[in-house]
Amino acid sequence: MMRAWLLPLSLVLCGSVVAAGLASRGSSPGAVAVLLTFVLTAGVYSPLVFPRSIGAVEAQRLSAADGRPVVFWRPGCTYCLRLRFRLGRRARRLHWVNIWRDPAGAAVVRTANEGDETVPTVVVAGRPHVNPDPAWVRRQLSRSA
Repeated sequence: MMRAWLLPLSLVLCGSVVAAGLASRGSSPGAVAVLLTFVLTAGVYSPLVFPRSIGAVEAQRLSAADGRPVVFWRPGCTYCLRLRFRLGRRARRLHWVNIWRDPAGAAVVRTANEGDETVPTVVVAGRPHVNPDPAWVRRQLSRSA
């Protein structure tokens, strides 16, 4: 779990150091702006911007029952962020599995990607799709509703 927070915590730490340097030179507005930028960037790369993750087994069970896609992701993944933001509020209707927290989820992704942990991997009706277009995922979600 700590691995998911390594990048956000590093960003906050670096931003604090840069902001402290600017503040010590008398540039308080610049220090505030730099710190705010680093904190917001850390927030974007944190697990907090994603819907609550569940285990792979539970996600696959729920997907079989309701037909909604399962998204396997990991914190800090730019492509996962792109998918999440492009889906908007609809993202909460998908089943999200953080592969860094769920070994079974990581195994599903490795099986679908010839041993690689390439994310996002979206499973629709039992078929994996690696880094699909967000518009395609939206269409799959509308079909399942």
